[in-house]
Amino acid sequence: QAQLVESGGGLVLPGGSLRLTCAASESIPSFYAMGWFRQVPGKQLEVVATILAGGSTNYADSVKGRFTISRDNIKKTVVLQMNSLKPEDTAVYYCNADRWAAGLGNRASGYWGQGTQVTVSS
Repeated sequence: QAQLVESGGGLVLPGGSLRLTCAASESIPSFYAMGWFRQVPGKQLEVVATILAGGSTNYADSVKGRFTISRDNIKKTVVLQMNSLKPEDTAVYYCNADRWAAGLGNRASGYWGQGTQVTVSS
């Protein structure tokens, strides 16, 4: 069964760091586009960062310079390193995989993890 499993969320002080990891099952091809998205209750899902199999990345303006996305195509993992965290980064973070980059962020397409809570608070 194809699945994505996220880990690494938690509670952190403002200015702190967290590292989220997404592990893809064997049945998800390593060439799939991958991304991290987040959602706050009552608000729309928003993109955080995406990465293609070749390593091309894109970031939301709100996280540029603070977050870094990377992937290991052999281990089938995607990592989101989050530094200088702010209270407004608080959300449930989801890992997403799709055959096409254009499909990322579409809940009706591709594969989604179960989500991991990130809370930034003093």
